[in-house]
Amino acid sequence: MERVADVRSGVGESPFWHVAEQAWYWVAITEKKIWRYCPTAPSSQASLQYWNTNEMLGCLTQAADGSFIAGMESGVFQLHLSEAHQVQAKRLAAPAELGQGMRFNDGRCDRQGRFWSGTMFMDMAQAKAIGHLYRYSAQQGISTPFVSGLFVQNGLAWSPDGRTMYLSDSHPNSKMIWAFDYDCEVGVPHNQRVFVNMKALESRPDGAAVDIDGCYWICGNDGSRLLRFTPEGKLDKEIALPMKKPAMCSFGGPNLDTLMVTSIGVGQPEDDEWAGATILLRPGTQGIAETAFVVD
Repeated sequence: MERVADVRSGVGESPFWHVAEQAWYWVAITEKKIWRYCPTAPSSQASLQYWNTNEMLGCLTQAADGSFIAGMESGVFQLHLSEAHQVQAKRLAAPAELGQGMRFNDGRCDRQGRFWSGTMFMDMAQAKAIGHLYRYSAQQGISTPFVSGLFVQNGLAWSPDGRTMYLSDSHPNSKMIWAFDYDCEVGVPHNQRVFVNMKALESRPDGAAVDIDGCYWICGNDGSRLLRFTPEGKLDKEIALPMKKPAMCSFGGPNLDTLMVTSIGVGQPEDDEWAGATILLRPGTQGIAETAFVVD
C-alpha cells in the first residue's frame, strides 16, 4: 500500500487511469481542484500536478479528443487543462432539476463512451432525496432523469460486457446498491433491482469499480474497508484501509492491476494523517480501462 505524496483532500473523488498519458487523475471536491499523478515522471515535481476550477467537481473523466468531461455544480462541462494550473471550462448541459444547493456527484462513461452522472443535495444532514441520474452524449445532450429520489448518488459502474449497470446511494438513510439490465445499443437501463443492501454492514456504499471477473469493488465509507461483491451480490473479499472514509476506487497502472483509492478528510480529526489521503494498492486482480467520452 502506497500513499500518493502528502496530498490531503477535503473530499477526494473520481480517480481514473489515463492510459495514453500513463497517469492518474482525481478531484478534490471542496478545494475545487484536479490532481494528476504520473508514477514514471522523471522528477517528483513533474509527477504531481494540479489545476484549479471555478466550481466544485463531483466527477471527472477523459474525452476522446484530449479534453475532459466533468459533472460540476451548475451542470456538465467540457474542460481543457492548461500548463498554468488553470482550466478552460465550457458548460455543455444543465438539467432543469439541478436546483440551488445541489451539484453533480459520482460519474463515468459506459462502455460505449456515454457520460453518466447523478446529482445530490450537498447538505446531507437535511436528507433530501431529490437527486437524479442522467446520461449525457454529444449527439443527444442531457437526458431526462433515469432514476430519481436519490439522497447521494454514487457507485456507478458497468460489468465487463457493459450489459449490467450498478448504482448506489451513500446516504445513511439508504445504503443501497442496485443493479440494472443495460441496453448497450441505446444506453438505457431497466429492470432495477437490489444488488446489495448494506444496512447490515458497518459501512456505507460509496464509489466503485469492476474487475475483469465482473466483481464489484466498492469503498466502505465509515468502515475503513474495500468490499468486493461477486456478480451474484455475495461479499467475497474485504481489504482493510488506513482511512475511515474511503470515497472511490479505480483500477489502473500499466497492467491495470492497481487500485487508486481516494478518501474524505472533512469532519475527521486533525491528527488523523490518513483522512483525505489518496493511496495505491494491489488487490490481486485486474480491472478494465475506462472508456473515453465520445465527442462526436
